Amino acid sequence: MAIVKPLTMTILAAGLWLGTGSLAWAQGSASLSRGYTQLAEGQVDVAIATFQRLTQQNPNDVEALQGLAIAYRRAGREAEALDIYQRILTLDPDNRLALSTIGFLGEFRPQWQPLGIDALTRLLRLQPEDQTARAQRAKLYYYQGLFSQSLADYSQVLPHTNDATILGPAAEAHTFSGDYRTALNLFDRYRSAGGTIQGDRAIAYGQALRESGQIDAAVQILEQELRRTPDPNPQQMRLRGALASTYAANRQFPAALELLQPLRNRNDARLTLARALTAVGDYSQQPSYNQEAANLYGQVLATTADLSPGVRREASFALGNQPEHQRQALQLVDQLATEQPADASLTLQRQLLGYQTGQLSHAALVQQVRSTFPSLPGDGVQVRTMGQLLSRLNPPLPELLPLYQSLAAGGSDAAFLHFRIAQVLTQQGRLPEAQASLATYTNTPAGRRDPDTVQLLLADIEQRQGNLAQSSQRYQALLNTTQLPPIRAGATQGLASVYQTQGRFTEALALYDQLIAAHPQNVAYPLGRTALAYQAGLITEAQASAGLTQGLQQLGTAPPPTELITLVTVLPPSPERAGLYQSLLTVDPGNGQLQLRSLQVLATTNPGQAQAQAAQLVAANPNHLDLYFVQGEIAQQTGNDEQARQSYQAILQRQPTNPDALLALGGLEFQLGNYDQADRLYQQALAQDSQNSTARTSLAALNAVQGRPLAALGQLRAWQQDQRARGIVDGQVSRQRQQIQETLLQQRGIQPPWERF
Repeated sequence: MAIVKPLTMTILAAGLWLGTGSLAWAQGSASLSRGYTQLAEGQVDVAIATFQRLTQQNPNDVEALQGLAIAYRRAGREAEALDIYQRILTLDPDNRLALSTIGFLGEFRPQWQPLGIDALTRLLRLQPEDQTARAQRAKLYYYQGLFSQSLADYSQVLPHTNDATILGPAAEAHTFSGDYRTALNLFDRYRSAGGTIQGDRAIAYGQALRESGQIDAAVQILEQELRRTPDPNPQQMRLRGALASTYAANRQFPAALELLQPLRNRNDARLTLARALTAVGDYSQQPSYNQEAANLYGQVLATTADLSPGVRREASFALGNQPEHQRQALQLVDQLATEQPADASLTLQRQLLGYQTGQLSHAALVQQVRSTFPSLPGDGVQVRTMGQLLSRLNPPLPELLPLYQSLAAGGSDAAFLHFRIAQVLTQQGRLPEAQASLATYTNTPAGRRDPDTVQLLLADIEQRQGNLAQSSQRYQALLNTTQLPPIRAGATQGLASVYQTQGRFTEALALYDQLIAAHPQNVAYPLGRTALAYQAGLITEAQASAGLTQGLQQLGTAPPPTELITLVTVLPPSPERAGLYQSLLTVDPGNGQLQLRSLQVLATTNPGQAQAQAAQLVAANPNHLDLYFVQGEIAQQTGNDEQARQSYQAILQRQPTNPDALLALGGLEFQLGNYDQADRLYQQALAQDSQNSTARTSLAALNAVQGRPLAALGQLRAWQQDQRARGIVDGQVSRQRQQIQETLLQQRGIQPPWERF
């Protein structure tokens, strides 16, 4: 390196006398040369003293300042070297040595990383082909959690290098950005280039393996590395956290929690513990661990200055999943969005948190998201993050189904998106599509680790299809095998719903009693039991309404559970509840039964407007089959039989074997006196499910109304015997038999015995 200018060397060699000022300059140049010689000879402290004297004599001498900065670095005094390089840049903003070195020093301390990024950005403007500088900036971006920028830089560097010092950090960056496939390829290249998997690199490699479905290999790598690091130090704590997360993914929850025990009550391990507890909470579906993790993130935010954007974003995810922390999460995201205005995933996160904190209505959220994202951003990191955000939103938003589907097809690695899509399709009655989406999720590594959640939704789909026996078996199998609390609760409620459909109300109520006993603080389960008891005819409408009022009081401002909405919709439409219908529709606008109750109340005073609103709902959601049922029932209520027929036929055009549509259209034709058409439709429904009670009793009613009461009684008697063989006692069938018998006796001039007194 030419440290002394050629002209300076010439003057020193000639020993020219150029006056007092020039002599001082020549002497300074000699001292500068001597300082560099001292550095070359390893006399670092002496060189520091030499350069310090020179900078005191001339504080603006860039060459002396460079010498001092180099000497400080060799002495291990990085902070002082950084200060000197920053002084150099005030004198010479394009000094490439200073820019490059500040970029290198940026990785020494987290708070220096933004300085390094800024310096390297300026250097790359001067030297855009400098791949070393670009790789270093990519690494600093990764350390800051700015993965979009990091991967953009790496995309220019990686095709042209096999340098292990570049490949290793690049593999880590791709891992923590969620691009596990590319990460594993980079780890392979890194090892081929002579790199070793140790320390934090083992943590990244373990995560890439785990999320790609290679859990056993991930466990092996991390256990081996932990054995190699037995002493308690920050590295060991991070390894413990990573291995605990992997154990959690493998459903080894006691082992994971035992591994984390030494990290508790350690301020220097709070972030590591928070990450691991988040994994334990997610995989065990026990919210208490997620709550503990959110509290830890809150402590980190409150006590640590200059947290990187990546850590703050990470904290926003954890806090955003806890209702009591969502406002704090929104503040974090607002701050991050100001710093990174081009990040579309931050915009989506702000919108979702605004909705969750009550600042945005359901309709406003849907409108904003649709207008903001007519297409996906071109940045793969942002697409993956958007997928993660929507996959964690529970329940999913049916109105955003196109965005869910675009993300799933457009590069998001959030496999749970496919499950959310299946949930929405199930709600909309698009059951074959729901099964296909669920199968896609099942074939992902995440889906293979999550069989119980898959089985729970499959049981729901089968129940909606009328396959009650298979649905019941699936729910029962879950109750016999799973220990995950939400799955057990969901399976218990699902089985109760099957029993209810089968008329086994006593058994269904017993299941709700079990839930209430196990979760006495949960307001939702008494509401669910009240709805069931009312439908079974075991309590009056007044008692059910009183239960609803009590539940509303207990809930206060908390989000309404599904059981509350169910109770509201099983009760008859009431003008007194018109406001409640509208309030609940802001939470669940896609709920067909809620829409029906609201429109039924409206139809009593303004039938034309009720029909118009029903038509608008269908036009806005043409694939939401439940809304066609709403339109059909409102049309029947208002006397528009042809519109009702068209609504039910529209469902059957999409799903020719939909049992509910067959029964609804059959009921309409029965009501209109079109008995042959009604019979044909009931027979079609019965062909789909031979144990469909509505179809069986309706066929009996058809015989009765057409003057064949004995045939009707025979059908009902056979159906009762069938039910009793399966342990079902259906009071409705008994009442129907009694009514037909009474009519038959009266026709014969005989007073029924139950009317004699």
